Amino acid sequence: MAFPSAPSALWSVSLLTALFLAAVHSNVVYDEDPLQPLTSDETVSVGGTVTLTCRVAESDNSSLQWSNTAQQTLYFGEKRALRDNRIQLHHSTPTELSITISDVQLSDEGEYTCSIFTMPVRTARATVTVLGVPGKPQITGFENAVPEGGKITLTCTSTGSKPPASLRWYRGDQELNGHPEVVESIPDSPTYNVSRELTLNVSRSDNNAFITCAVHHPSLTHGEKRSEQALRVLYSPNVDIRAESNLPREGEKFYLQCLGNGNPEPTYTWEKKDGELPPLSKEDGAFLHFEMLNKSDNGIYLCHAHNSIGKSQGEYTLGVQDAADNIADPTAMSTSSGVDHAVIGGVVAVIVFILLCLLIVLGRYLIRHKGTYLTHEAKGSDDAPDADTAIINAEGGHSGAEDKKEYFI
Repeated sequence: MAFPSAPSALWSVSLLTALFLAAVHSNVVYDEDPLQPLTSDETVSVGGTVTLTCRVAESDNSSLQWSNTAQQTLYFGEKRALRDNRIQLHHSTPTELSITISDVQLSDEGEYTCSIFTMPVRTARATVTVLGVPGKPQITGFENAVPEGGKITLTCTSTGSKPPASLRWYRGDQELNGHPEVVESIPDSPTYNVSRELTLNVSRSDNNAFITCAVHHPSLTHGEKRSEQALRVLYSPNVDIRAESNLPREGEKFYLQCLGNGNPEPTYTWEKKDGELPPLSKEDGAFLHFEMLNKSDNGIYLCHAHNSIGKSQGEYTLGVQDAADNIADPTAMSTSSGVDHAVIGGVVAVIVFILLCLLIVLGRYLIRHKGTYLTHEAKGSDDAPDADTAIINAEGGHSGAEDKKEYFI
């Protein structure tokens, strides 16, 4: 076997190196070809609008063209080739061709081709991914109320998503742990139906609580879709009795109210412990009315509440206060009013006393002056033969007359 000489071996290595460098250089030139179209992949939701853009770095006056997934020409330069009003020219220059597709459907998904008719023809592809928008979630399993302590299983379902949506359960802002999601493909459609169950052990505090199912999906750019459902829990009554007043007075109207706090709403009956209900009392469902309280109404009253789940009772001790007892805490206004009345009464008594004293003094003064006048007149009339002589004698003309004295007691 003959081996090549050293010069021949060196020549072969040089030739291989030259060919490799030429190939590398050729690839670099191809990657930097200014006439090679450039595109980008796009994602759009069903019903949305997508824009497809094709660019070249330089123009040799060759036209750009967009074709659909079936290789049908959509636009050749500025000229429409396919009569589809959803497809419109967005922008056209010698180095760029952009089109829009509105009201996108699932069937629009696929590879679109941009071509430039040079020698040779150059092409680039853009993949359009269409997202199936999930429907609003529907919750089932709440049709019948559940007794306290029982279990309830709710199912949330959303249809039409692509790719499959994600479902989450919430009570208020708290996320709940549901069962794993079940994904079901729809025949002859690229979309999916997704469902997820939630099982809860319920208590009376869960009654009227809202459970929410939320759908998460990349197509929902403006927020998740939600549905909520209020739970209905049945539970036995828990009785509490409320009185109209804390100080019931004799002779007043009065009532007791029984708060059953049960679901369904309980029915009520009243009784008086160790006796009959007073004749002036009246049962009215949750209320027991007293038309006029009496001391004989004192005692313990029982309220019985019962529904289809259970029953319970509460009691209230009634103590009627005397009507004259001023037991209630007086207000500032009533205290002030009592003081004012006392002061006014004292002033009036003093005024009346002073008036009585003045009347007595005035009366004695008038009586004293009247007695003096009669006494002087009597002095001159004792021995006077006539009235004139009596007057003269009264004025002091009859010195020998004996003075008459009168005493007033």
